[in-house]
Amino acid sequence: MNEKRSCLTIEEKEGFMLEAIKEAKKAEAVKEVPIGAIIVLDGVIIGRGHNLREESQDATAHAEMYAIKQACAAIENWRLERAQLFVTLEPCPMCSGAMLLSRVNEVYYGAKDPKGGTAGTLMNLLEDERFNHVAYVEAGILEQECGDLLSNFFRKLREEKKLLKNQQKD
Repeated sequence: MNEKRSCLTIEEKEGFMLEAIKEAKKAEAVKEVPIGAIIVLDGVIIGRGHNLREESQDATAHAEMYAIKQACAAIENWRLERAQLFVTLEPCPMCSGAMLLSRVNEVYYGAKDPKGGTAGTLMNLLEDERFNHVAYVEAGILEQECGDLLSNFFRKLREEKKLLKNQQKD
């Protein structure tokens, strides 16, 4: 197991996760799955992103991917070796791979993803020492708030579909 340790306080972690939640709410506002991510370097947010798959019709338009691209552009380097990534939902295989390839140092997430999480739930790509980079991973930062965002979004979506179906019957 990875022996890296976080140097952030719980207050700092929660503060940064609140910023990721703000990004998730931007996605929700345009009817996207509410997932948000930020990247922090030396206490400063250098990358932000939220899901835009539906709007862009791009399968890779995940919050983490946008945040990584923005962070790399901000520091003019593809290596994010001292950076921390905060995301509201456990990363998928693609995003975990991008984190490894960009050398993100620490990954913090809110809600677990039982269907696609690769930062500890289905597998843990980020701490797998067979790769040439290993990241510190910490789950459960503002887990309830992050999980509620997703649960409420999908509940509303189901309700809207049911209402539409009932209207079509009339």
